[in-house]
Amino acid sequence: MQSVYVPYGAYWSTPFSRWQMSLSELHSFDLAAQAAAKAADKRHLPLEALDFGVLGTTVPQRGAFYGLPWLAAEIGAPQLAGPTISQACATSARILAEATAAIRNGDASASLAIATDRVSNGPHIYYPNPSGMGGAGEHEVWVLDNFAKDPWAGCAMVQTAENVAAEFRITTAEQNELVLLRSEQYQAALANDRAFQRRYMVEPIEITDRKGRVLVSCTGDEGIRPMERAAVEALKPALPDGTVTYAGQTHPADGAAGMIVTSADKAAAFSQDPAITIEIVSFGQFRERKAYMPAAPIGASRRALAAADIGIDQVAAIKSHNPFAVNDIAFARAFGIGVEKLNNYGCSLIWGHPQGPTGLRAIIELIEELVISGGGYGLFQGCAAGDTGMAAVIKVS
Repeated sequence: MQSVYVPYGAYWSTPFSRWQMSLSELHSFDLAAQAAAKAADKRHLPLEALDFGVLGTTVPQRGAFYGLPWLAAEIGAPQLAGPTISQACATSARILAEATAAIRNGDASASLAIATDRVSNGPHIYYPNPSGMGGAGEHEVWVLDNFAKDPWAGCAMVQTAENVAAEFRITTAEQNELVLLRSEQYQAALANDRAFQRRYMVEPIEITDRKGRVLVSCTGDEGIRPMERAAVEALKPALPDGTVTYAGQTHPADGAAGMIVTSADKAAAFSQDPAITIEIVSFGQFRERKAYMPAAPIGASRRALAAADIGIDQVAAIKSHNPFAVNDIAFARAFGIGVEKLNNYGCSLIWGHPQGPTGLRAIIELIEELVISGGGYGLFQGCAAGDTGMAAVIKVS
């Protein structure tokens, strides 16, 4: 089975914008396509050499039926075909796994994994019911209704965090300390005029219409609130008798990210530095008990580590998709490590949650952290709707 590589620098992310801010009225495919085209031009990526693509997106928009082929053509790679995948917040890990599998199976030599979502102004969907009283149908607010209730578990996502907090005996005070730590870690990515983020971020992200007029210009993440101890500790739990405050959970956001994975012989052609080797080692997936979503990454990580034949002690850096502070505390306890081992330079708890691209940005930051620190194994893990989780192991040399 072929080894699969991420060429150094053959990845990118837009800034993430808190919902209802600068990116809130853009079609997410336009955002993803223009950001990808700009990244490809700056990094001299040979898009014509791509022979497979996979798109991840979770919030429907007009024309999304045409999926990856439409988006690929807009980027400048009209030769690409491939699926469009939605797996809630595990979408990034899933599309990376699909792009990797195409190469390992010999079906492709250079794959594009691209993800985008606009959580702002999500669709309001009407489901016809001609046999209903008066012929009236049903209505769903795609984003908010699904945040509020898992149709299988019968509860809101925040309740799953409370269930895990109760099982692991996680207090509000512990969550507050974690939030303040994660905020400090994100500040490191802003140091020296955002030197860390500039290693991978497309900016300024200027989205234009067909006539070339600039519709939106955005530099750096938007809507991130400073975490001050007094303000964090003053917040009350969101649910009666709960522990999770609004500081202890992420915010919806808009954004896009992309990554190219290749066979060994193509890696150098796409790499910004062929001396750096980034290998995709393994993936893991797991489904937790009903209504225990934040614990799912524990099982997924165990499977990914087992597939890589390594232990947690051999992992040099860890990134998580952590919609709740509870996620990281439960994970750290399960593996017997400190919470400070996770999420240097930032995480979705702080920079937001556009669902589809969230994990891809985290994996990109994981790569850059390992390059800075001298290499080694990296673990990405995160939860997703339906009490599921996915994890990925990479190795930087």
